[in-house]
Amino acid sequence: MDWVTLVPVGLLFILIVLLILKRQHVWKSHTRGNFPPGPRPLPIIGNLHIMDLKRPYLTMLELSKTYGSVFSIQMGLRKMVVLSGYDTVKEALVNQADAFSGRPKIPVVEKTGKGKGVIFSDGENWKVMRRFTLTTLRDFGMGKKAIEDRIVEEYKCLADTIEAQKGKPLEMTLMMNAAIANVIISILLGKRYDYEDPTFKRLLSLVNENVRIFGTPSVSMYNMFPVLGFLLKNHKIFIKNVKEMRAFVKVTFIEHLKTLDRNDQRSFIDTFLVRQQEEKGKANGYFCNENLIEVVRNLFVAGMETTSTTLRWGFLLMMKYPEIQKKVQEEIEQVIGSNPPRIEHRTQMPYTDAVVHEIQRFANILPLNLPHETTADVTLKGYFIPKGTYIVPLLASVLRDKSQWEKPDIFYPEHFLDSEGKFVKKDAFMPFSAGRRICAGETLAKMELFLFFTSLLQRFTFRPPPGVSISDLDLSPSIGITTAPVTHEVCAVPRS
Repeated sequence: MDWVTLVPVGLLFILIVLLILKRQHVWKSHTRGNFPPGPRPLPIIGNLHIMDLKRPYLTMLELSKTYGSVFSIQMGLRKMVVLSGYDTVKEALVNQADAFSGRPKIPVVEKTGKGKGVIFSDGENWKVMRRFTLTTLRDFGMGKKAIEDRIVEEYKCLADTIEAQKGKPLEMTLMMNAAIANVIISILLGKRYDYEDPTFKRLLSLVNENVRIFGTPSVSMYNMFPVLGFLLKNHKIFIKNVKEMRAFVKVTFIEHLKTLDRNDQRSFIDTFLVRQQEEKGKANGYFCNENLIEVVRNLFVAGMETTSTTLRWGFLLMMKYPEIQKKVQEEIEQVIGSNPPRIEHRTQMPYTDAVVHEIQRFANILPLNLPHETTADVTLKGYFIPKGTYIVPLLASVLRDKSQWEKPDIFYPEHFLDSEGKFVKKDAFMPFSAGRRICAGETLAKMELFLFFTSLLQRFTFRPPPGVSISDLDLSPSIGITTAPVTHEVCAVPRS
């Protein structure tokens, strides 16, 4: 090997050393200002040696016992501040909402989303897209009777599909995803897909795979050390899947463009395209094709995955606790009878409402939340956190906060009931996060959860498959950006 071939290797080594020195200078400036405490990091890898990369929230929960409700960790070369417990998370996300409303740049997301869309975008682009998204979702019936009618139509289709199995064991992921996805698709595209449609099934499988891949150690390693991308494979699959989804959205909006009528806007895409035409020629316009593709992709994934996963937890928990399932069914018979469940029934069904809320609390499907970033220098609980710091608001610590919940580690619907059996709201119930970045589809998700859950328990009793006892049912979560239940089968036995 001659010296010429050594030059690139030497330059790479020098760049890495300079990067480490620069980071160390930044860390020192952090600590000078009473930066939150944390475990001592090692050079380059930081605290990776103590982290459970499959379930990092478990390590963070443990670290909070030692370092308190505001502490720092280092993942590779990146310093992060973790917020633990209801009081601290609320203080940051609600009381100091603007200072904690940023989003950090995450390499695999930057590679695919390019800073566009509504979930991982930041600054003015995020503000404009979020405002447009909330307004347009409301205009297309989110939280109103129009979308409730769509949910009622969809839960009937789902129940008929389940009933065709005649109580035999079935794995519900695909059909549950399809039913929930059809609700958000009715807003985004103005149509409905058959559960067996091959394009639809392909889209659902892409989302499922990416949700799982995003939470893997391989993608975490890529996000910490993008330079090692050539050694890792999962981020490549993730990027390929996103490209396929983006291509579908692009073809779809081109079709909508051909028949666009500003006086008859059929869908979210139509409304965006009309706005795009109105903004044409404006400098720094936000209504570009890139934003349209990303917003639609964001809403499709977020609008399907979290609600579907929560419902799958719900029916697993009903199998695990048949006495709770029986009480829900008794309340359904008493209040609704054989009528189709509607959202107006919720206030008359405190026990069912409490069970749905407790499913969300116990399932804890987004334990790390999505990451935030400070938009200004800020002081929290006596600690100084500089502008541009990566923040982890640990939702798992809020939904299992011992100071807020009587039995935080147990499935206990009475968390949401008073001594008279009436439903009570809890401030620490934050499955949709809080503050400026609270889930844009919260009202839609709440409606879907109540109506799908109630309608299916009205028609079926959920039992473990033959040969599986209640004690065999596994409540440990799988790996992913959202924590779904491990793959399992259910027997949905029609009720007479």
